Amino acid sequence: MDQLKQLFYEKSQNLSKEIKEILAEHGTKIVDDVQLSQVYGGMRDITSMLWEPSLLDSEQGIRFRGFSIPELREKLPRAANGKEPLPEGLFWLMLTGVLPTKDQVKWLTENWNRRANVPEHVFKTIDALPIDTHPMTQLSVGVMAMQNTSVFAQRYSSGMQKTEYWDATYEDTMNLVARLPRVAAYIFRRVYRKEDHVLPDISLDWGANFAHMLGFEDEGFKEYMRLFLTIHADHEGGNASAHTTHLVGSTLSDPYLSYSAALNALAGPLHGLANQEVVRWIQKMVETLGTTKPTREQIGEYVKSTIAGGRVVPGYGHAVLRKPDPRYMAQKQFCEDNIPDSDLVKIVWKIFDVVPPILSSLGKVKNPWPNVDAHSGAVLIHYGLKEYNFYTVIFGISRALGVLAAQCWSRALGLPLERPKSVTTEWVKEFLAKSEAPAEEGK
Repeated sequence: MDQLKQLFYEKSQNLSKEIKEILAEHGTKIVDDVQLSQVYGGMRDITSMLWEPSLLDSEQGIRFRGFSIPELREKLPRAANGKEPLPEGLFWLMLTGVLPTKDQVKWLTENWNRRANVPEHVFKTIDALPIDTHPMTQLSVGVMAMQNTSVFAQRYSSGMQKTEYWDATYEDTMNLVARLPRVAAYIFRRVYRKEDHVLPDISLDWGANFAHMLGFEDEGFKEYMRLFLTIHADHEGGNASAHTTHLVGSTLSDPYLSYSAALNALAGPLHGLANQEVVRWIQKMVETLGTTKPTREQIGEYVKSTIAGGRVVPGYGHAVLRKPDPRYMAQKQFCEDNIPDSDLVKIVWKIFDVVPPILSSLGKVKNPWPNVDAHSGAVLIHYGLKEYNFYTVIFGISRALGVLAAQCWSRALGLPLERPKSVTTEWVKEFLAKSEAPAEEGK
């Protein structure tokens, strides 16, 4: 058993025992009161799900195993001469709850490199799709095409014991995460670079090799890719792609089936496509104003016209956060350190100055601050990745780290099939009628 697997096994067994003790003593306690508005409102804010890798706080933002993004940028191992954390280190942390050493991260990079060979039939399956198929669809298909290699599926069909589910899930997770950058880069080069593919460089770390296979050798871009893949990796279990992974995985579907479903959720306009909408909105503003260096006053007027037209300002507001997204602030700091003179980045910063006061003045917006999507597109464009239909693919590669680490935990802890109770509106009406009816006399 390799060192990461051994550490994960020990940690998961200890927590499994602790959870059983907690439920034995406190299992009947009420955690949350569900309101009718929550029944109709997408189950918002109902605490009813276990998710080990991360927790989202409305004030402090996402915390991975208790560590904030600023703390991770300081504490996680970095590449040689690099300043940004390696995503491999975050994966180790999410899986074990322990900050890894440089040697442990080096081991993980090398392990993923050994596992990264993609079966030839996967590329042939992708090539069978029309070239104008959305890259997210191509990635989902590519992941599904790898499902025939699933260790979990093969061992389950052979009569695997429940106590071994976590082991097979771990193997699938490691193989899938290792292969994803190769598949995603293949799609990018197929669609946008006339199938001029770039072979992997196993001397590079996971994020830098992804940048290399996309065709970008700029060290700044490689550093940004490490940061991007780290800060987008997870956002607790309630978001659509994470919850989809958990739901599908709870049926004992293997990580390939579960993660492919997550990609389909991430592809939705209300989830992963948001960064594309930000880029489109900024480009439209620049076109309308006729300048790449608009003033704050010009931006303010454009924002007001957007709101007056019944549209939202993309990249602003978050369902949970009540302060600026730390993921946005991490990217802002990266740009201040590396590309402070980019016109597009400067526009993003001016929007940051202008939008919150305007949204706050409306009196209806709980969070007028930018989220992660408000910044990422501008950085990618600066480094030359202008094909914004591909941005969600990069998001998806990052998100695999968190959702698949969580699936390992789900199997290790033996979490059950997710099956919430639903009701009809007719049931709701009858419920309300009974609750409002006067009590019978004499009772």
